[in-house]
Order: sequence, then C-alpha cells, then structure tokens
Amino acid sequence: MVQGLSLSTLTTSGNGGFHSSTSSWRRHFKLVKTTHIGIDRQCLWQQCVQNLHMWGKPNRLRQRNLRVEAGWLFKGGDEGFDSSSERSETANEDILIFFFQLDLATRVQCALNMEQYDIAQQLRNKLTEVEAEITRQKEAKRGLSSKNEAQDKAISILRLRADLQSAIESESYALAAELRDQISKLEAESLAASAKALVFETAQYAFRLGQKVKHKIFGYRAVICGMDPVCCESSSWMDTAQVEKLPRGSNQPFYQVLVDVHADPNLLVAYVPEDNLLAPEQPDTGRFDHPYVSFLFYGMDTAGDFIPIKQLLEKYNRPRHEAPIDPEDEEPK
Repeated sequence: MVQGLSLSTLTTSGNGGFHSSTSSWRRHFKLVKTTHIGIDRQCLWQQCVQNLHMWGKPNRLRQRNLRVEAGWLFKGGDEGFDSSSERSETANEDILIFFFQLDLATRVQCALNMEQYDIAQQLRNKLTEVEAEITRQKEAKRGLSSKNEAQDKAISILRLRADLQSAIESESYALAAELRDQISKLEAESLAASAKALVFETAQYAFRLGQKVKHKIFGYRAVICGMDPVCCESSSWMDTAQVEKLPRGSNQPFYQVLVDVHADPNLLVAYVPEDNLLAPEQPDTGRFDHPYVSFLFYGMDTAGDFIPIKQLLEKYNRPRHEAPIDPEDEEPK
C-alpha cells in the first residue's frame, strides 16, 4: 500500500519502476513562508527522475534506447499537433506534490511508531503547511473560489444598495448614478462567478479514476489519475493543444492520464479533454506499465481497471467504484 511506502523506496509493480532518494525531494520541495510552495522544477526532475528506468521487454527497450530523461516535461512542444501537445507541467507537478504529501504522512507515522515525538511534530507541522497550500490551490482550481467570490460580491451589492438609497434620499443624484453603475458591474461579475462555481459543482464525468482509456487521435492506452470539470491549464497550453478546435472547447472535463510507457515512453503524463478519450469496448486486462501506477493504485480489478488508493479518491471527492461481477465467475449456490 502507498500508505506504507516512502519516496526513498519508489518501485513499481510489474515490470516498470523508478528509483529516487527522499533527500532530493527534501532539497527541492521548499516550503516558502509566504503562501506558496516554491519548487525548483527543473532541478527536481533532474534529481528525482533522472534515474527513472523502464523495463518490460529488456531487449526491446535496449534496442529502442528507452530511457526517460528528466527534462522531457519542460521542453517546448513539437511543431504541429501530436501527442506531445497534451503534455502538462501542471499535471505532473500536481502528482509530485501529492507524492510528497503522502511521504510526509508516512514519515509522521513512522516517527510516532518509533516514539520520536519531536521529529513527528516537526514533520506534522510541515505536513500541515503542505496540506493548507494544497487546499488553497484546490479551491482556486476547482471553482470554490468562484463561489466565495460570488458571495463576497453579493454582500458588496447589498452595501452599495444601502448607499444608493441614502444618496437618493439626500438628493445626491450624481453619487446615486455612480453607485448604480457600480451595482450593475458587480451584479454581472457575481452572475459570472456563480455560473462558474455551478459548473464545478455539477460537473458530470464520462470517465472515472483508475479507468483505462484510449486516445481517439493518437491511439495510446492510458489510465485516469485526475480530473477537472473544465480545462485548468494556461491559455498558451490550450493554444498548443488546439483546445479551441475541440467540439466542446475548454468547457468540458479534462483528465490527467498516465500513458502506457510501451505506447509512448516519452509522454508519461498528459492532460486530455474528454472529447479525445474512449473507453475500451471490451475489458482491458492487458499489461500496463507506468512508474506512477503502484503509488496511485492498489492493483487491477476484474474489468482490468485500476483501483485508486483512498487518498486519491478523497483528493477528487470521487466515490469508490465496484467492478461488475461476471455471472460466469460466480460460484453456483
């Protein structure tokens, strides 16, 4: 289980994996006393992923020289639209911070088990800072900030209406006109913020965490490891990924997906719109290799999909999925 793992012992099940050292994570995940986590991204990947090795069919991998380079995430995309267009630095950083959070929680528990209470308290304080920052980012990303913004604007509108009434009673008509303009502007902004918050709260996803999918255009196999109700990437990323050409544009669910290393060893993680994903027609129980799989999932269910760890379900507030039971597999009564 992930709960019992440390980032110093990163290994995957099956025939894929990566190795790293916790010290490098400590060096490059720096909690800044302001309200953000400062991450030396390039150095982090060079230190933590430069020893990433894939192995499944050793001869095949040696022939193709499939070694993942640390800098892949930060290189510019190729000209034209290809699978690299959907690479996402944000998605990978999100997963890294999630690993870091799990590692800190594990170390707190280990320190408590060894009765090292001072160390446990220090780690817990650090974990609290990380969790507070993650919560803040999640609220901003998933629309909760829009809900709060709408509420704040509604309060401001009530105050301005009171001021407007006072201005009218005192016959300060110039001030009243100015207040009306402010109220009209705030009402429009409040309506937009409320609509955005509603989209996040009522989002419907066609795919679930741990589900195996196939890319409609590029054909690679992948597994869902994260989701957003709408595209949360930058405008420059959306331009590269040609999001505006999609049938539903950016206002549709987007998924963080782990890409099977045998399908595309240089992609690893992509941020893919729902329009570009397909569920397999038949259960996909075939081999799937990716260095993150054993940290985010317990294993495969009877349908071939992966079972998310509890923390991942909690992160996205998703229910546990039960795979359907094949009647032929049921024991006769």
